[in-house]
Amino acid sequence: MIFLHRTLFLLFFPALTVVVSSLCWLLAGVGENSRLSHRLECLWAKLCLALAGVRVQADLSGLDPDVPYVFMANHQSNFDILVLFAVLHRWNVRFVAKESLFRIPLFGPAMLRTGHIPILRENSRKAMKSLDDAALAAKRGISVLIFPEGTRSRDCERLGEFRIGGMIMALKCKVPVAPLIITGTWNVLPRGSVAPRPGTVRVKALAPVDPSERFTLKQREQFKTWLKEHMEQAYKERKSCPAT
Repeated sequence: MIFLHRTLFLLFFPALTVVVSSLCWLLAGVGENSRLSHRLECLWAKLCLALAGVRVQADLSGLDPDVPYVFMANHQSNFDILVLFAVLHRWNVRFVAKESLFRIPLFGPAMLRTGHIPILRENSRKAMKSLDDAALAAKRGISVLIFPEGTRSRDCERLGEFRIGGMIMALKCKVPVAPLIITGTWNVLPRGSVAPRPGTVRVKALAPVDPSERFTLKQREQFKTWLKEHMEQAYKERKSCPAT
C-alpha cells in the first residue's frame, strides 16, 4: 500500500499541479479577493493528499469562518502547504512564501496572479514591501498565512527560531492571530525525501489572539518571544516524532 500511494503521488502530483496552476491563471483573474482560485487550490491539495494516502484530522473549532486571520503555523515539512490548503478551505487565504517558489515555471506565476505574496528575506526593503502587501490584503478581508520559523524546522522535538518579519506583519494587519499547530507531516515527508509516506496529520488551532491588545510595533521582540513560547508549549503536547 505504501508503494502504491508513493507511485500514485509521484505520477499524478506534477500533472495535477500543472492543471490547477493553469486553471488559476486562466479563470481566477488578477484580483486578490478571488475565492475561485482558493477553491481550486484547496481541491488540488485534497486530491494530492488522497493520492499520498494522507489523512488530516483538524480541530479548528475555536475559529470563526467569517473572520479574517493571520494564520501562523509551525513548519515541519514541505507537505505542510498541502495540509493547510486542505484544512483552511473556509477562509480566503493567501500565503506569504519565499520568493524562490514564485520562480517555478507556471506554478510561481499562478501563485503571484492569485494574490500570494513573495518575500525576499535577503532584501530588507523588498521584505518590508511584502509585509505591507499582506497588511493591505488583511484590510480587504483576506486571511494571510505565514510560517514564523521562516523555513522547515531541523528538529522534530521543538520549533525553530521565529523570525521578526512575521511579528511585524501580524501587528500591521490588525486582525486576530490564529496559531496553528501541525504534527505528523515530519513523518509523512521528512526533510530530504521526495515521495511521501501514508499517515495521519493533525492540525490544531489555538485560541486566536489580538496582538495589538498586548504589544505595540516597537514591542515586536516581546511578541515574538511570547508567541514562540505559546506555540512551542502546545506543540510539545502534540508532537509525533519518529522513533530514534
